[in-house]
Amino acid sequence: KEAQKGSLLFEDLPPASSTDSGPGGPLLFDDLPPAGSGESGSPAVSISQTIKNEGKGAKRKTSEEENGNEELVEKKVCKASSVIFGLKGYVAERKGEREEMQDAHVILNDITDECRPPSSLITRVSYFAVFDGHGGIRASKFAAQNLHQNLIRKFPKGDVISVEKTVKRCLLDTFKHTDEEFLKQASSQKPAWKDGSTATCVLAVDNILYIANLGDSRAILCRYNEESQRHAALSLSKEHNPTQYEERMRIQKAGGNVRDGRVLGVLEVSRSIGDGQYKRCGVTSVPDIRRCQLTPNDRFILLACDGLFKVFTPEEAVNFILSCLEDEKIQTREGKPAMDARYEAACNRLANKAVQRGSADNVTVMVVRIGQ
Repeated sequence: KEAQKGSLLFEDLPPASSTDSGPGGPLLFDDLPPAGSGESGSPAVSISQTIKNEGKGAKRKTSEEENGNEELVEKKVCKASSVIFGLKGYVAERKGEREEMQDAHVILNDITDECRPPSSLITRVSYFAVFDGHGGIRASKFAAQNLHQNLIRKFPKGDVISVEKTVKRCLLDTFKHTDEEFLKQASSQKPAWKDGSTATCVLAVDNILYIANLGDSRAILCRYNEESQRHAALSLSKEHNPTQYEERMRIQKAGGNVRDGRVLGVLEVSRSIGDGQYKRCGVTSVPDIRRCQLTPNDRFILLACDGLFKVFTPEEAVNFILSCLEDEKIQTREGKPAMDARYEAACNRLANKAVQRGSADNVTVMVVRIGQ
């Protein structure tokens, strides 16, 4: 029972075109881990809290899993979206000790008009992303300019049976297409470009977040736990390092190897956009895609490159931001809401602190405020 409860925290979907919801069935989305990255905070509390909040919805979920009934899922998504939480992004970036800034980012608070989604099902689409380039700025810059454009073009336009399934397919196609476009351009240059980039993207469709990730940049959700009266840092993305078992197996199967924790002893990430010379060694541009339902207890999403996480744990970063949001001394310019000034200050202070703590890397900090 406890295990079943766990999977309800982020409402895992039944497998597509399958009535088998057993562990053998291919899950449509990766289930999100309860809290942080393996810290010992008690996830059970927030799980039971979520189930309590959802009440009947959670019970109905079990029958959906048994039936594999996608129509019920659809109705539930619409019902859950009666109040859409507003999303607004803020960012700060620092070059740090590097010679050039190779990170890139995109904040699109509302791209509903551009996506033209079926209005009966979807009322709001937002997109936030950070890209950490290596070997040059061209791959991260290309991804920042093109990934969301490809996503908008591929976004479901007419009526669809399952929003989740369609959005997942759309994200997978978008990453594949963006990578292929960049590699085509890179290989046509003399000499060929060798740039690569991580990608961490949060696509918000009404109150559901879809997190697509390549490499070691990360997305963290700050959620308030009513029972413990504390804020938790929930990890929304999975890092891809060549030292991880599944990643290493894929690389070795493709004829590559992992030395000193790097692909062929050179590349630190096992999934990326670009990196043409490593694609035949098992490095892939297929993202991990996870899904998370927003709740009224969610404060903000933090997206950042590994330049931040080399010197901050997710919990430390979340608490640092929270202390800035409660700092009444932060000055605001005339006509600017105090909360905007605090979020901007939180990004800037956290990026500065990461550099002070000795992060030799570029640092990009993006905070997405969640509100009604």
